[in-house]
Amino acid sequence: MASQIFVNLPVKDLKASITFFKALGYKFDKRFTDDTATCMIVSDTIFVMLLTHAKFKMFTKKRIIDAAKSVEVLLALHVESRKAVDTMIKKAVKAGGTSPKPAVDLGFMYQSSFEDLDGHTWEIFHMSDIPA
Repeated sequence: MASQIFVNLPVKDLKASITFFKALGYKFDKRFTDDTATCMIVSDTIFVMLLTHAKFKMFTKKRIIDAAKSVEVLLALHVESRKAVDTMIKKAVKAGGTSPKPAVDLGFMYQSSFEDLDGHTWEIFHMSDIPA
């Protein structure tokens, strides 16, 4: 059984993406950072590799989609509270991202989303019966 996940995302401008995610409070592992890639630390077991398009193409022969126009994945992250959901969305928009739709309150779950600088969709949610 896997114990960690590394999500690989292509980005058009690595420095701008690092600046964006730093504004949201994320840290980066310098051991896996150079001019072509960085490792964003989401938690002790979740990491996001932000890769330049040239670096990303080393792992696939498929065409990289424009995430602002098409979607292949939705990244969903559980946070500790409803307030944390709203705070993350506000930080993302302030840093240059967008919030494509209003928050949704389903009673058992509160959810909102933002799109990063490349258009990747990040679903931020809180469910009271899941530990943060």
